[in-house]
Amino acid sequence: MAEGARARRKAPIKGLTMSINVQAEKTNPAALDRIIHGRVRLGIVSALVMEESLTFNELKERLDTSDGNLSVHARRLEEASYVEIRKSFDGRIPRTDYRLTQTGRQALQRYLGHMEALIESVRE
Repeated sequence: MAEGARARRKAPIKGLTMSINVQAEKTNPAALDRIIHGRVRLGIVSALVMEESLTFNELKERLDTSDGNLSVHARRLEEASYVEIRKSFDGRIPRTDYRLTQTGRQALQRYLGHMEALIESVRE
C-alpha cells in the first residue's frame, strides 16, 4: 500500500475526533470544574441561580456553614469571576451581598452538563 493512502487512513476525521474528545472529557470525573465542585461553593452558586442576590447571613443560613467557611469559598468564587460581592452599610451594620455573574451562570451550566453526562455514562 502506498505511504499516502496509509497516512490518509490514519488521519482522524477532524469533526469526529473533536466530538469524541469533548464527550470523553464530559465523562471524565477529573475534568469537573474544581472551582464549583465542592459542597459550599456548589451551594453558593445553586442558591444564587435561584435568587437575584443574597446576603451573607442568608447564604450562611441556607448552607448551614460558618462565617469563615462561607467567606473563604465566596472569595474563591469571586476570584474566578463566578460571583460578585458587594459590601455596604445598612446604617452602621455592615452588609455583604452576593450575585451570580454571567460567567458563573455559564460555569454552572457546564458543570451540570458534565454531571448529566457522567450520570448517563454510568447508567449505560
